[in-house]
Amino acid sequence: MAEDYPDPPTDPPSLSATALQTKLDTGESVRLLDVRDRDEYEQWRVRGETVTATQLPFAKFLQAKVTGEVNDIVDEVAGSGPITVVCGRGEASAFVAGLLTEHDIEAQNLSDGMEGWARLYEAREIPCDDATVLQYRRPSSGCLGYMVVSDDSAAVIDPLRAFTDRYIADATDRDASLTHAIDTHVHADHVSGVRRLAEETDAKPMLSERAVARGVDDMTALADDESLQVGSATLEPRPLPGHTTGMTGFTIGDVLLAGDSIFLNSVARPDLEAGADGARDLARDLHRTLTDRLSVLPDETLVAPGHYSESTMSANGGTFTASLGTLRSRLTGFEMDREAFVEYVCDDIPARPANFERIIAINLGAETADDDTAFELELGPNNCAAAPLDAV
Repeated sequence: MAEDYPDPPTDPPSLSATALQTKLDTGESVRLLDVRDRDEYEQWRVRGETVTATQLPFAKFLQAKVTGEVNDIVDEVAGSGPITVVCGRGEASAFVAGLLTEHDIEAQNLSDGMEGWARLYEAREIPCDDATVLQYRRPSSGCLGYMVVSDDSAAVIDPLRAFTDRYIADATDRDASLTHAIDTHVHADHVSGVRRLAEETDAKPMLSERAVARGVDDMTALADDESLQVGSATLEPRPLPGHTTGMTGFTIGDVLLAGDSIFLNSVARPDLEAGADGARDLARDLHRTLTDRLSVLPDETLVAPGHYSESTMSANGGTFTASLGTLRSRLTGFEMDREAFVEYVCDDIPARPANFERIIAINLGAETADDDTAFELELGPNNCAAAPLDAV
């Protein structure tokens, strides 16, 4: 049940999630005050290279209002400049931002709080001669998805269930019908939108036959050599196992939709399907993906990954892409001996995504979740990458 918060003593200015992301994209310094509990803050918060964040609980400001110590508390907020106050849904933060404003402190409320931040979903076009390719990004988690549009047809790759309506609307805006909804693999960090898109449109739900072999029985199995026609454009499957056994990317023209195989600062982690015991075998397969399977693609191939991190620099136009040649020179994993690579990747694996086992079960079709539960399960960082491989 939602908590009741007192009305702000002064109606504060507000900042939308979109406006906050614009500040981060342009490199503007952002001073955040997060008034959620410490455990919520530690689990998931707004991050960025230019973010200075301080966590102070809401109750502390209620007390300061009574004791007249508001200005003393503000001295505890790191950084300088206007303060953007953050909470779960924008209610407690509205009170705190109003309290600060009443004391002549420049402050604003992040409207709709972290929930609004989680619902921010943006799209930018990737250069491609063969079709229109949109890259979707969810800044709150670093998830990237894609839509390919050619003639009057469209395919969505790695859709999120929370944004089903967005994909349908974007296809309609481009006078296209969704014909394919494809996952590059069984995801562990978000609830897939493939099934929902298949229910609400004529899109065929698809997953590689190796991923289907994990027990998925309600999707069309895609063979490794089975090309897909989207209008006059061709999507070519590229098996890229290592993160999972079924991880499959797609090339369209000179663009590689890489899924969770290679990122711009790292490669995928190998432990989410088979656990720590199976991680080393998958890491060996990931090494083969880097050194063998990707070797057939030229340096000019534009890599469009499945995730990015807050430290990832965007390309011109704001997309998270880089040439394969750049990544070959940037990431030491391409040059490592296989067993050295396995040791490097497996000995420093970060924390697993929150609720990953339940999310995998939902994406396999073994469990179900309503929309609210699914949205809650996937909040937080994606954590699908291994430790950065000495990106330079």
